[in-house]
Amino acid sequence: MSAERIGLRARKKQLTYQAVSDAAISLFLERGFDKVSVAEVAAAADISKPTLFRYFPAKEDLVLRRFADHEDEAARVVSGRPDGMSPLDALRHHFLDGLDSRDPVTGLCDVPQVLAFHRLLYGTPSLVARLYGYQSRSEAALARALDPGAPVAARLAAGQIVAVLRILAEENWRRMDAGESAGEVYGDAVEAARLAFAQLGRGLFTPPAA
Repeated sequence: MSAERIGLRARKKQLTYQAVSDAAISLFLERGFDKVSVAEVAAAADISKPTLFRYFPAKEDLVLRRFADHEDEAARVVSGRPDGMSPLDALRHHFLDGLDSRDPVTGLCDVPQVLAFHRLLYGTPSLVARLYGYQSRSEAALARALDPGAPVAARLAAGQIVAVLRILAEENWRRMDAGESAGEVYGDAVEAARLAFAQLGRGLFTPPAA
């Protein structure tokens, strides 16, 4: 088989993957995650149920597809950082750039469709539980990028970094969900990110002065 045909097949598979997920998310947003069956999603996407499960092993993955591309994002940032830049500095710059661009991954995004998606995600316990699996794989990828030769130390560092990124995003999302705009929260989000990465750099929590 030629490389061109392989490329076309891969592209077709990716388009199907996205179309099925988009159809599922539309149904979930309209009726609620627990009120839509996998069979209904398959029918809406015009595919069979067995075919759907070849693309998505679990119902939750229909929603969390949007996180799949970000699973190794921190690892890619570390691996692709400029010479002379520390991994932590590279991740800090990347997160701050995400705040500037209102990247939904940072939680600082008040686009209505993004807010609706986040409400679906964080309001569905099974989705939150499944999300931890993605975060675990993100930690593993980041640990390998930090130092493949020091697994315990690298895993400890990766765990702390991924936890910080999650907490920052959740705090930003909490304020978006409460009705604040991204512009209103931006300054606090930047300050919180700088504080968080400074604490990571020190390697310990220093209580604020009284």
